[in-house]
Amino acid sequence: MCGISCILSVSDPTHRHTPNGTHSDAAAAAAPSNSDAKREALRKELHASLEQIRHRGPDATGDWISDDCRVALGHVRLSINDLSPTGAQPFHAPTHGIHAVVNGEFYDYDVLRKDLEAKTNYPFSSSSDSELIIALYLHYGLNFTQYLRGEFACVLYDERKELFVAVRDRYGIKPLFWGLVPDSTVGGEGAKRLVVAAEMKAFLPLGWKAEWDVGALKDAGWNHDTRTLFKGVQKIRPGHYITCQSFGRIEERAYWDASFPDKRMPDPRTPQELIEGVRERMLDAVRVRLRADVPVGVYLSGGIDSSVLAGMVAHLVKEQNVAMGSAPPNERVTCFSIAFDEDSGFDESSIANRTAEWLGVKYLKKHMNEEELAKRFEDAVWHCEQHNPDLNFIGKYALSEVPQEAGYKVVLTGEGADETFAGYPLYLPDYLREPDQAWEAFNTLPETEREEQLRLAEDAAREHYESIGADGGGYKDDIGVPRRMLNSISTVTSMTAFQPAVFAPWTNKAFPAAEPEMTIAVNADGLARARITNSWHPLHSALYIWSKGHLPNIFLTCLGDRTEMAHSIEARTPFLDHKLTEYVNQLPPSTKLRWLPEERRFVEKWVLREASKPFITQELYERKKHPYSAPTKYPRDGPLHKVMSRLLTKEAVEGLGFVSWEVVGGLVDEAFGDNGDPKALRLALVVAEWVVLSRRFNVARAGPW
Repeated sequence: MCGISCILSVSDPTHRHTPNGTHSDAAAAAAPSNSDAKREALRKELHASLEQIRHRGPDATGDWISDDCRVALGHVRLSINDLSPTGAQPFHAPTHGIHAVVNGEFYDYDVLRKDLEAKTNYPFSSSSDSELIIALYLHYGLNFTQYLRGEFACVLYDERKELFVAVRDRYGIKPLFWGLVPDSTVGGEGAKRLVVAAEMKAFLPLGWKAEWDVGALKDAGWNHDTRTLFKGVQKIRPGHYITCQSFGRIEERAYWDASFPDKRMPDPRTPQELIEGVRERMLDAVRVRLRADVPVGVYLSGGIDSSVLAGMVAHLVKEQNVAMGSAPPNERVTCFSIAFDEDSGFDESSIANRTAEWLGVKYLKKHMNEEELAKRFEDAVWHCEQHNPDLNFIGKYALSEVPQEAGYKVVLTGEGADETFAGYPLYLPDYLREPDQAWEAFNTLPETEREEQLRLAEDAAREHYESIGADGGGYKDDIGVPRRMLNSISTVTSMTAFQPAVFAPWTNKAFPAAEPEMTIAVNADGLARARITNSWHPLHSALYIWSKGHLPNIFLTCLGDRTEMAHSIEARTPFLDHKLTEYVNQLPPSTKLRWLPEERRFVEKWVLREASKPFITQELYERKKHPYSAPTKYPRDGPLHKVMSRLLTKEAVEGLGFVSWEVVGGLVDEAFGDNGDPKALRLALVVAEWVVLSRRFNVARAGPW
């Protein structure tokens, strides 16, 4: 829920400190005047920033500005918990000089609050989960991050310690960007502002000018490390926080990371023990996410991930009398879905229909044809603030209109299951790269077949990527240094399959070292790479590397928060509950990818399927994974063809500065029609999205330097 925008003046040469941290008399005398006019100007800037992200919080606006006008916290509210004025943000502890703004949800609220009330005398002023951050910080200091469970991004300022803290959740479900911009309100050369916000567009009124980061585009840093498409704007890493101490030093620290067992250590647990362990934690992750002071719904597709969520919700409501947020327990569970044209080959709505009927739940869906995709294209790109080589993000953008139109603010969604339980076909080669020593007693794949299955899996992966218009050439004998840094896993190759080869020739000279696979390899720190090399099974290494790049930067962005919050919808992700993932991460690889000898095939997410069996149909239990994607075949002169033709003009493409018109000029013709090339379509989409962003962000043309 909500959106935040924060400003901190740093590098002010007139700001001096005495040893105890207070302002010296000389500094106070030299400091800029804290006039009402200055405060009003700062508030005006802050509110203009908040208006850029009003979609994240249309219900209320709040702000706090320090007495010296050096710190400003802004918040737009999507009211979900404690709908009264006491739940408004920012939150304050005036006697301690603590102020905070929160985007997202903290779970286990009652347990944490009861514990804090027993240990402290903190006077809670609301029943909002967000207020926990101040009470936890006052008692535990920066260790407060250990106690946060959920999807969140938050900022806290401690006036007494002059400490500014910005925190992002463990998996990056909620976005949090930061950068340094010139501070025109402070005299002195080099004066800067630290700006932090839920979306980059919030920086536009704060003195930020968007410039392309061509290096990040060339080496895929925008997707695989902390960079974005724009210079000077970074993402706080998942599971990290940044601090700014005394308006000067900015540092980033990790507070959590995923871990996996030593691949040589046997796991004595039986399959049934592990199935029950997953089921218990899944139900708990779903249960805590049903709490809200507004109704809660569920996104439902034709896959197992969303279906088990719907099934578990129906079970909790019917069998355990759990409420769907503020809805009474006897009210039917409501599910929302999207449908593509039946003949597209990408429509799963008929399966979702059958699931909804089997569960006895209410089912609302929106049909997405080509015209509907086309008319949402530019707005969806603006909200995502990055490119995507698949139109599936527009499907998710439209899906979020459905609960909004039905009066819902909160939904449960299935993101993260594939990354936790090994659901994508690309993981299979890395599962087969080494034997699973941890579960030899229950491993059903004979060692004599493993190498042959590995060869078949790599061939299948190559053919799959080529069939959908991506680069399948990465599956090769000469794996290169980046893969050797990651114990030869091929998932790193899959993560670069959609890297667009459309760059102008000058970029090769300007960025000769750009290598996307190396970007992925070095994004994992040295400690993680040591464990990948020496301790973790290759499947677990692949899950880890994917979760550091594609998961937060694509799947939780274009297919997650940004397309949901565009319509003021908060999505909750039970599969990324860290209490669940920490358990699943410790399971043997063969619980996730399992060989069925009778059928001579592998089944993905085996332990999840078994744990889900009581809550899903037999059809879904047996169904093979189908990645969520949009159609890639569209006619000439249709709505999408017209949008691409309008955006991909020579003037617009050359106006970007870093794209070759010689490469791009024929893409629209190649992409559409009966013989349309999926690769050409994907490249055309990416460049068209850059054109949209260049116009909406008023990005200057990039050029040789």
